[in-house]
Amino acid sequence: MELVTGGAGFIGSHLVDALVEKGKKVRVIDNFSSGRMEFLSHHNDEVEIIKCDLLDFESLKKTMQGIETVHHLAANPDIRLGTQVTDTDLKQGTIATYNILEAMRINNVTNISFASSSAIYGEAEEMPTSEKYGPLLPISLYGASKIASETLITAWIGTFGGKAWIHRFANIVGPRGTHGVIFDFIHKLKKTPNRLEVLGDGFQEKSYMSVSDCVNSMIHLIENANKDVNLYNLGTGDTCSVRRIAEIVVEESKIDQVNIEYTGGKRGWAGDVPKTFLNVNKLLETGFKPTRMSEETIRDCVIDLIDEIGL
Repeated sequence: MELVTGGAGFIGSHLVDALVEKGKKVRVIDNFSSGRMEFLSHHNDEVEIIKCDLLDFESLKKTMQGIETVHHLAANPDIRLGTQVTDTDLKQGTIATYNILEAMRINNVTNISFASSSAIYGEAEEMPTSEKYGPLLPISLYGASKIASETLITAWIGTFGGKAWIHRFANIVGPRGTHGVIFDFIHKLKKTPNRLEVLGDGFQEKSYMSVSDCVNSMIHLIENANKDVNLYNLGTGDTCSVRRIAEIVVEESKIDQVNIEYTGGKRGWAGDVPKTFLNVNKLLETGFKPTRMSEETIRDCVIDLIDEIGL
């Protein structure tokens, strides 16, 4: 049986779908702080859903019984939250990962697939940024918790054995999205149809990957990368600016005469990295190829979320 932490969330629920499609039995752990039961409502007996917080170690130990592989996606989904509640990423990221690893050790579970982030690179001087780039100097508490979790995982594998797949995500977008720039823009337009506020100068530039490509690449790597620790950037190998995303949202909204206004400055918020551009050659060399590049992925996501949110 496969365990997906955060399996009722945006990426987690799509991963559950993909695992079930491959014939896997899946157990989901989620505290439903941001996850939604409706994201899993189409599944029947092949998915077992347990409401559990990863900080509740005794409950976590029990849910780990009979598991073959842990897909650890549960975390604080919003980087900006860490600027207001500064222990959020420590608890929901680093400590939660420790609890997962210890529960695995007690239950003799040896495989972990971990959702990390491009945020661990901070303001990288190498563009595009490869997995070998360093030193890693994240500028957000979210990024710090992700790199701390990575090092806990590699230390656990080195000490107790097992296999790990660490996936450093680009910005992942698609249906069921509950946060992020596209989600925010659509809600802003819904509130004020003639005006769209953009945080920063709009020249922030990042790699974007569809959620379907993301979860399929994760599974592909688990099946094809066989080192004790397997570390990969997941993305499309290109970027798109926030300014262009705003234009796409306005185009697909079909609203006439929207004034796009920029608040100024190179960052959208404290901890925001103005540019991330992931080198994904290592991923491509395994035989995986994304189905869509960044701008097409963004447009598809805008269409999906406008339909879901209503505009």
